[in-house]
Amino acid sequence: MTLPSIPLAGVIGNPIAHSKSPLLHGHWLKTYDIAGHYVPLEVEADALGDVLKAMPKMGFVGCNVTIPHKERVMQFVDQITDRATLIGAVNTLIFLNDGSILGDNTDGYGFIENLRQGAPEWDAPAGPAVVLGAGGAARAVVASLLDAGVPEILLTNRTRVRADKLREDFGARVKVVEWVQAGNILEKAATLVNTTSLGMVGKSELRVPMDGLRKETVVTDLVYTPLTTNFLRTANEAGCVTVDGLGMLLHQAVPGFERWFGRRPIVDDETRRVVLG
Repeated sequence: MTLPSIPLAGVIGNPIAHSKSPLLHGHWLKTYDIAGHYVPLEVEADALGDVLKAMPKMGFVGCNVTIPHKERVMQFVDQITDRATLIGAVNTLIFLNDGSILGDNTDGYGFIENLRQGAPEWDAPAGPAVVLGAGGAARAVVASLLDAGVPEILLTNRTRVRADKLREDFGARVKVVEWVQAGNILEKAATLVNTTSLGMVGKSELRVPMDGLRKETVVTDLVYTPLTTNFLRTANEAGCVTVDGLGMLLHQAVPGFERWFGRRPIVDDETRRVVLG
């Protein structure tokens, strides 16, 4: 009698000890009584290709990819989804039965699902979105906002050249605004997103004047340590609906878990509680 194999998945990064993904996936595996394991894997950049080649032989059905490997991993995949191509990074790998590797990016999906769960009245076409930052996270956010129907994105970044590159890649609905002018465009925003690490524990504060913010604006921060940043606190005081960044981490994990373990998990209050410890 052949025993069924137990599917393995994990998260590859360097460093990786801080990752909340094993806690999250472990919670879902236990909640749905699924025989499977999800483990953290600290992998050096020069070992990435060899590790990915070996993983399917070890029983892995897929994995998440985090900093600093999200761009580099693209050279080792056999197929890549349109959204991962557009974003220019991969965070989810599926090892297919024929031995090939599919690369996807679920960050934008996670961002939009978090926004919809945290601000149910949010209406993408209602007006422009102001996006602070132009790094990898911003690419996922911009792609998902445009796909959701936001009419225009006002993008601002401390380094102008990165914002210009993003505009070139995403087209005419993206307008670049100088960083020093960021406070002056908030009154136009139906949606306001901080994609920078400013305001995170150990980082500098986000110093954009917020006095022009309207209470109708939905405000979200990708930072989730602390859970309520000063950026969100200021928006709360202005009467805005605010959405913290933890839900993006939780929702981006849903498609991978479903693909690897055959069950679509629910992001609920208990999920948040477990991940927050």
